[in-house]
Amino acid sequence: MLIGYVRVSTDDQNLNLQKDALIKYGVDERNIFSDKTSGSKDKRVGLDKAIEFLKDGDTLVVWKLDRLGRSLAHLISIITSLKNRNISFISITEGMDTTTASGELFFHIFGALAQFERSLIQERVKAGLESAKLRGIRGGRPRSIDDEKMIAIKKALEDGMSKAAVCRTFGVKRSTLIDSLNRSWFFDRIQQKFLKNKYS
Repeated sequence: MLIGYVRVSTDDQNLNLQKDALIKYGVDERNIFSDKTSGSKDKRVGLDKAIEFLKDGDTLVVWKLDRLGRSLAHLISIITSLKNRNISFISITEGMDTTTASGELFFHIFGALAQFERSLIQERVKAGLESAKLRGIRGGRPRSIDDEKMIAIKKALEDGMSKAAVCRTFGVKRSTLIDSLNRSWFFDRIQQKFLKNKYS
């Protein structure tokens, strides 16, 4: 069975273009799930429901690849998890169909690119840690994530890495990451306020 997923970034945008394309492709309108949220958001209720609804032998259909994944690595992760459940994937615009030989090749090329992207991120993380050490950044009260790693994590997040990818790359739990980020940003604001008051 064909299951569709559509997404727009804001409430002002319309889902009809994507829905019409999916229906024309053969997806039953009753089997189309949707989200109105940015692709960078970790939580997408419509996508979660679509993935949960999919069964062995089904096919997930999207209008474009960028409607599904928030990054190349995220896209590969979703498609790989579907393949492991014997679920196929089709992107109409790009002509990607994992039920065909060419579609499988397309997918493996994407996988190689995702690995390349991860390698580049790891290189930036390593460079960030080395840079922090050279600047002598040490100390502070004991934390679950030390100062050097936190600097590298913030840089990775600024570069567009998702929180899930950060957790995998740095080997930290999501709850630990969120707690450490909140604490770090809180003390950053306190320090900025102190310096402003001191020199004003």
